[in-house]
Amino acid sequence: MKKHNFSSGPAILPLPVFEQAAEAVRDFNGMGLSILEISHRSPEFTAVMEEANVLIRDLLNVPDDYAILFLQGGASSQFFMTAMNLLDQDAKAGYIDTGSWSTKAIKEAQAFGTVETLASSKPDNFTYIPKGFAIPEDLAYVHITTNNTIYGTQFKTLPETSVPMVGDMSSDIFSQPVDVSRFDLIYAGAQKNMGPAGATLVIVRKEALGKVKRHIPTMLDYRTHVKKDSAFNTPPVFPIYVSMLTLRWIKANGGIPAMQQKNAAKAELIYREIDRNPMFKGTVTDPADRSTMNATFVLAEGKEHLNDEFMQLCKAANCSGVKGHRSVGGFRASMYNAMEIESVQALVQVMQSFERKFG
Repeated sequence: MKKHNFSSGPAILPLPVFEQAAEAVRDFNGMGLSILEISHRSPEFTAVMEEANVLIRDLLNVPDDYAILFLQGGASSQFFMTAMNLLDQDAKAGYIDTGSWSTKAIKEAQAFGTVETLASSKPDNFTYIPKGFAIPEDLAYVHITTNNTIYGTQFKTLPETSVPMVGDMSSDIFSQPVDVSRFDLIYAGAQKNMGPAGATLVIVRKEALGKVKRHIPTMLDYRTHVKKDSAFNTPPVFPIYVSMLTLRWIKANGGIPAMQQKNAAKAELIYREIDRNPMFKGTVTDPADRSTMNATFVLAEGKEHLNDEFMQLCKAANCSGVKGHRSVGGFRASMYNAMEIESVQALVQVMQSFERKFG
């Protein structure tokens, strides 16, 4: 019986990608060698890197004056690398605090310059996206986390500003169109819509680099990786290869517009059931801020004691990964690009069955 994987990450990837990756582990491109053992400087892997780069530029319409990098350390390393490379000690950056990851990014950036929290939804447990906040024009950059996996909120429109933007797009990149030119830097951990854990995508405007006065360690200087095409040291070969396969799959299946349409249909289905079913309650206070990627919900008031019973029904229906983040509890349905709508329908049926049994 099929497993319906609602995990927030590492997350579901397309079946054809798993099949091709598994074959490459045994024999990559008929070389008689595994993708796990070939040189990262071999022509065969260089071709993988080049194709991944071309696919990203094509899918996201990345302008020519931006570099595309594959780094390690996850988005958590980007919390400090962005500030280290873009924020001088005597300069100021603005951050929009919309959840745990942006809070951590703020903490790391404070080591490199002045950080101002321009807006925060923390007083209301990050249940909405702040709006109407002012962005000073003297900032080095303004940082946003476009989608918040833990709290189920998402920026539906970008802040209007003439200040350079930095975007953590770990959980919604490649799920919808994005105007890359609005950003000086975009970063994303691969393990949601792009590939397995281990690779981190960075898209950076080259002119934004080299302006801070501090010494930057070689490995933490974006210019090092721009100059060496992400191969200054051994890159995460297998995660990059699987990411390339996933990007191929996205393009072959209609590109970003098709992903956006598919994701909207899945989100509409799950949120309609959350709103209809008296056993559940959505956690995002403004429906306009609901994430397309991560639907968060809890049991209705007075039904909290039935938490285990709902999880048992999910397990029986092979719906995996529905438990909410440990910091907030409740439930979470993560619906990344590779998830088919049939899996969301399976979860909706579980919610309806729960209503019939306990309502």
